[in-house]
Amino acid sequence: MTRSYLAKNVQSLQPSGIRKFFDLASKMDNVISLGVGEPDFVTPWNVIEASYHSLEQGYTAYTANAGLLELREEISSYLSKEFSLSYQADNQILVTVGASQAIDLALRSVLEPGDEVVVVEPSFVSYSPAVTLAGGKAISLSASAENEFKIQAEQLEEVITTKTKAIVLCSPNNPTGTVLNRKELEQIAAVVEKHDVLVISDEIYAELSFEEKAMSIASIPGMAERTIVVSGFSKAFAMTGWRLGYACGPVEIIDAMTKIHQYTMMCAPTMAQYGALEALRNGMESVENMKMSYRQRRNYVVNALNEMGLSCHVPGGAFYVFPSIKETGMSSEEFAQRLLEEERVAVVPGHVFGESGEGYIRCSYATSIKQLGVALQRMARFVEKHRISDRDIEVTNQQ
Repeated sequence: MTRSYLAKNVQSLQPSGIRKFFDLASKMDNVISLGVGEPDFVTPWNVIEASYHSLEQGYTAYTANAGLLELREEISSYLSKEFSLSYQADNQILVTVGASQAIDLALRSVLEPGDEVVVVEPSFVSYSPAVTLAGGKAISLSASAENEFKIQAEQLEEVITTKTKAIVLCSPNNPTGTVLNRKELEQIAAVVEKHDVLVISDEIYAELSFEEKAMSIASIPGMAERTIVVSGFSKAFAMTGWRLGYACGPVEIIDAMTKIHQYTMMCAPTMAQYGALEALRNGMESVENMKMSYRQRRNYVVNALNEMGLSCHVPGGAFYVFPSIKETGMSSEEFAQRLLEEERVAVVPGHVFGESGEGYIRCSYATSIKQLGVALQRMARFVEKHRISDRDIEVTNQQ
């Protein structure tokens, strides 16, 4: 038998459920995709122009491993002003190739083989695989729809063991759009401090919070020294393809992350860093305009979904809705597959975000109102066609 050269932890990984439906949709005609979480806005022109200008000036060499000091200073100032976070530019901030790399570096920096990481679900699809690749063991902690997918402190208390090294949080959340408020974060922080574990806080959607300003758990007294804050420019600044993120945290951890970064990546793209510098200095008006548009779309989509019978809570941030499709009697996989085939609308089945996501779908409203209108009409037609009776729903729930 031919020897397998693949690592076992890589062999065990499943392909991204998000990309599965995106790839299927890309091969079909007349498809409206509500699948991939990417802004439909083009990067603001002043950011593009700043990047061009950096090239004209000949800034094409490597930057420092941790990123341009000027950019790190601007990130430090921005986080202090917007989120009441205090980080030193020279040793507590690392510029990365997207927020995803920051999460990967954080996990690889702190995990020993067998360490457990609590992943609050529904969650972004990369968290648990990243834990596995870093040699750890992901422990799923399911938030319920009854609590608007907000994790309860007592639930966290129940799953923490002596092997627990960290917990991964995301607020505003992908895929649910849920935003944790101060009281809820303080309750989580109390458990975290009691058991002396780390928090990896994914705050990539922090700027896209609608009713109340997003709060970082690192701003709670006693949490800065046990939190790695991860964010970036992809979502709020419409810079997904620029691949630029950052991590902030205790000096010891950021230093360890930088060592891995310098051996595996060297530095983030130079021209992207100059673009990000402009985004922080002069891009907030564009962010506010995009956020206002997302909020309008959110209201439109939530109302339409509830009207067609797909129960949906009002998400407080990001650009996703997470409606229940239980009344159709289909699994989330079947619903997404058939919706794509029959009505040419691509959504993501909820189960790819964890077991608690089964019975739901994720729809991104980061597309035009016109496209959303057509997609929602198609979905309403599909739901009406496949709606099951109350008696059938009762039987399905009992099975």
